[in-house]
Amino acid sequence: MSADSDLPPRGAFAPTAVPGTTTIPLARAWNTWGRRPAEMMFLPIGVRLTPVAYAASTRQATDFPPGGGARYGRHAVDGSLVEIGLDHAGTHVDLTWTKPDPYAVVGSWTAPTLGEWGLRFWFCLCVSADGGEIVRHDAASGATVVRVGHRFVAVVSADAPSLVSGHATIADLKSEYERHGYWHLSARSDAAPVLALRFNFEMMRTSRIAAAVADREDLAVARAKAALASEAAPVAPAQEGANAGSLDAVRDVIAWNTVWDGINARPYTAISRNWDVAKFGGFGVWLDDQLYAAMAAAMLDPELARENLAVSLSNATPEGNLACLITAMDGWVDRTQIPVASFVAWSIFARTGSRSMLSLTYDALARNQRWWWRVRDPGGRSLVSYGTSDVGEGLYKGTHFGARNESSMDNAPIHDETSYDPATRTLDCLDVGLNSLVALDAEMLALIAAELGDAEGAAEFAARAETTRRLIREELWDESRGIFANRLWDGRFVRSVGPTSFYPLVAGAASPEQVEKLLVHLDDPDLFGGRFGLPGVARNDPAFPDNTYWRGRIWPPLNFLTWHGLKRVGRHAEASKLASKSLALFAQSWDELRLCPENFNADSGEALDQPDTEGFYGWGVLMPAMGVGEICDVTPWEGFALVHDGRPVRLGPLETPAGRLTIESDGAVLSLQRGGATVLATDVRGRLTHLRLDAGGLSVTLPAGSEGGILRLPGVPATAIVAATIGGEPATWRADGDGIVVDVPGGRSAPVRLVVAVDREGAR
Repeated sequence: MSADSDLPPRGAFAPTAVPGTTTIPLARAWNTWGRRPAEMMFLPIGVRLTPVAYAASTRQATDFPPGGGARYGRHAVDGSLVEIGLDHAGTHVDLTWTKPDPYAVVGSWTAPTLGEWGLRFWFCLCVSADGGEIVRHDAASGATVVRVGHRFVAVVSADAPSLVSGHATIADLKSEYERHGYWHLSARSDAAPVLALRFNFEMMRTSRIAAAVADREDLAVARAKAALASEAAPVAPAQEGANAGSLDAVRDVIAWNTVWDGINARPYTAISRNWDVAKFGGFGVWLDDQLYAAMAAAMLDPELARENLAVSLSNATPEGNLACLITAMDGWVDRTQIPVASFVAWSIFARTGSRSMLSLTYDALARNQRWWWRVRDPGGRSLVSYGTSDVGEGLYKGTHFGARNESSMDNAPIHDETSYDPATRTLDCLDVGLNSLVALDAEMLALIAAELGDAEGAAEFAARAETTRRLIREELWDESRGIFANRLWDGRFVRSVGPTSFYPLVAGAASPEQVEKLLVHLDDPDLFGGRFGLPGVARNDPAFPDNTYWRGRIWPPLNFLTWHGLKRVGRHAEASKLASKSLALFAQSWDELRLCPENFNADSGEALDQPDTEGFYGWGVLMPAMGVGEICDVTPWEGFALVHDGRPVRLGPLETPAGRLTIESDGAVLSLQRGGATVLATDVRGRLTHLRLDAGGLSVTLPAGSEGGILRLPGVPATAIVAATIGGEPATWRADGDGIVVDVPGGRSAPVRLVVAVDREGAR
């Protein structure tokens, strides 16, 4: 096995076997699976193409490790397009990988900036296999080939390499460069576990290579040459017009952070690919981070969403909770994190229609909900507290800090006034954010239980949700300040407040009067207003100037859950304003620097103004996810929803309950396209909610408004229409080409339900 492998040893195998990872979808087989972001790997058999650079000016070689001179560009989830900028010793290289078919990959590079004479800057493509198989180069044919079992991978290049050298590992190649310089011939070889195809930038400043997989060597070579001659199809932006670039950013961050966990033999979207090895020893799963990754991935690839959900639930403990953190070095099983899993699971189901995802999650999530009440409500108040149980050996177990870890807001000022009670192993505080999310968790579990036919569970969780909502409304509302706040067991309200004070909105716990008073604080410049929102603690809090982690900085999950809460209570103007602020903040780091920060300075919007922020962090995608959701979203409170506000937009392809759609508007007409064909078009303005579009027809809730319009269903013959109603009354409709048009009258003072029932079989 190569010393640089991310995979465990496979042992000996018969020459006809194909070892490796065979459960990855074929479309994703070639991808950036390893710890080196510029490296492409054919995961099923563990064959890698690894860029390595050497600069004579510094006598340093690099394989571009995470954070080591790589700027992440566009990245399709399936690896069909990967763009990365590489910097070393003043030389910049733009490297692009494309895939003409699932078994072939093409790499092209250009070096627009040189830091030294190109002859002395070497750019290598190293070919290796994780099983240690010998890679062979044939100068006559120009092909480099490695056999793994009965499978062959061939690599060819547009320009013949200046030198081909053999090494035991990539680390040995780097060492040889640094010991002997840019022109050393002793390692010249045509067979080794690692063959380095060496190109210099005097002669090959721009060039291409291609690799292909086949079950016969000559076929692999021929297909690699054909791939080398192919032209990559242009890639259109995923979101243009309104909130341009939002879906692109979600895609790129999810794709770049999706790696192969060789220790557990599974794919997953890492917290940050920069952390997996350096910080966690090989893999690291924070519960909520993994869940947010699953939720975002569902927009792009339901299978990747399922994989991330499965990783989250694999950390379920025998005690009943979902573990806070599991890494290659430690396990925080004594703690969990805020319970967003049921909300995520239901949202993924609502988007994809996959009941198997609900079946996968239900038992573990039900146990987790019941665990909160059994273990974290020691006083029987029917409101829970954060804690750390007497199980496992995790770092910080049994401490105040360990209990705060459950909040994911480790050093937040809202915990400063609390004490750790060793007798109950909890903080002496009823946290409003926690209890709101526990209530939401119970509500979503009731929906899941009902969908799966567990009537008893549905009733249990619905009752629990209602009780918790009532107690939040009655006991965690500080009337003197007009805000929800944490409350100590002795009855005193905690002075510090943060965005979690808005979480009762997402739980449906706030009364209409409380909503009105609460939302005053959103724009208050002393609390949560300002150019960028929402700071992790109120701006007038003494801890705000600390600007250290959760003390004063802006965090994507806080904005995301507050945004959902605003939408749930129908405050769409406030939700859109928060989304716009979040997008502007995200764009400040993303547009030029391609950073997806863990958190931001609440005054300047800077991400890396202090040393504690990771610059490419998974849950940063929640900021652009709001930009997608402002156009098209799937939520428990509005179902499948679209916004037609007159702004031009192109969004997609995007996974929706109606399939993989592209949403387009020229400002006048909004259309949904599936497989290149329009399936719905309308000029009705506003929020279209609870949309259902399938073989049985269409149903949608149209917004209140004085303007009328039409709704067109192409491809639905008039002979297939069983009924069409608006607000329960017959609707006016007519045949239109290959479809029908339904007239939508104006003057609607309230939302109204439009239903078109279709019987395609009867139409025949």
